[in-house]
Amino acid sequence: MSTQRDLWRSELDPERIVQMTVNHWQEMEHHEREDVLAVEEPFEVRINGESLAVIMRTPGHDKELALGFLFSEGILSTIDDIEGIESAVDSDGLPLENVINVRLRQPGNAASETSCDLPGGVSFERHFAVSSSCGLCGKNSIASLLQDAPPLEQDTLQVSAKTLYMLAQRLREQQAVFSHTGGLHAAGLFSLRGELQLLREDIGRHNAVDKLIGHGFLHKGLPYRENLLLVSGRTSFEIIQKALQARIPYVIAISAPSSLAVDLAEKSNMTLVGFLRGHSMNIYTHPERITL
Repeated sequence: MSTQRDLWRSELDPERIVQMTVNHWQEMEHHEREDVLAVEEPFEVRINGESLAVIMRTPGHDKELALGFLFSEGILSTIDDIEGIESAVDSDGLPLENVINVRLRQPGNAASETSCDLPGGVSFERHFAVSSSCGLCGKNSIASLLQDAPPLEQDTLQVSAKTLYMLAQRLREQQAVFSHTGGLHAAGLFSLRGELQLLREDIGRHNAVDKLIGHGFLHKGLPYRENLLLVSGRTSFEIIQKALQARIPYVIAISAPSSLAVDLAEKSNMTLVGFLRGHSMNIYTHPERITL
């Protein structure tokens, strides 16, 4: 007979880590012990009071996540598009947990294909339902994406292979929640000299990237034209899409890229690196930016 397993907030990080009792097996022996898990909760993003997206994410840096997501989807262009960002409230005026409302100054630039017409003339193509393994999220093709976000401008940037080989360890050393749970992805923004400037962790790698981009959006740090983006897992089309919106010239991953990610990176004039492990890596596109 199975029994209900209780979860409780961990003192290690009450917002992002929970604990539970598990039944641990080693060979043919087993016993109960405590384990820690990364928190995954739904997060609703509203625009002018209307629901736009529900994102499965790890709590923390929620404003950055909302703004990074909206910027990556082309709904926001600059911080000046926003009149305010606050916790949504219920009918009694009490804050709603895990719900954020972004108030826009001007109508959004997304063309409506549904009846989702929002106050002030703002309209959007669809409601998003975003999981931690989100794919294209509504983008139909590379061609349509490049109409909104043209390829990166030609540049003379160069980074040494030695610098790239140091990135993974520097990222890993700063992954606080991963160190406890082993259950989070990370995205790190580095300088061209390999200095870690910003790190975000999340159950979804694309959420971690949105948080990095949202930080730049919120603090007027975009575009990231002279930065490296390192992601802890594989590289999907969507990661390249987000990097392109933020104008990041280098995307590096610990694991493999997808075919569509490689195709988009090539057409976007972006250097894409995969399988960065130890002193080894694959350079899939635009290797001219990497030197000895």
